[in-house]
Amino acid sequence: MRFFSRKIIKPEDMNAHGTLFGGSVLSWIDEEAAIYTTCQLGKGNIVTKYMTEINFVSSAGLGDIIEIGMETVEFGRTSITVRCEVRHKFSKETIIKIDKIVFVHLNETGEPVPHGITEPQNS
Repeated sequence: MRFFSRKIIKPEDMNAHGTLFGGSVLSWIDEEAAIYTTCQLGKGNIVTKYMTEINFVSSAGLGDIIEIGMETVEFGRTSITVRCEVRHKFSKETIIKIDKIVFVHLNETGEPVPHGITEPQNS
């Protein structure tokens, strides 16, 4: 698992209980996963197709620094599946785990098309 992005938890990222709002972190995960997938495929025009269970393990508070990690699970003919973990930067305590996020590569008309990639890239 490689950790690419870091975020500092700000007041607008908090929920009514004073902890990290799940919707904020899920938005960051979706964006990071799309960037990671685009870099893996070397091309854009992808859509999120599916996410497995989102496991909220712990939370974060105001001023905490978190990092978002991604790892390639597998390549399909038109898809790529990645795994995600969000954790506290310094303690390494897991905040969220998602075992599978599936993206599909599309052509200009929105049809799934082969991406031609079979091995993870270092980007």
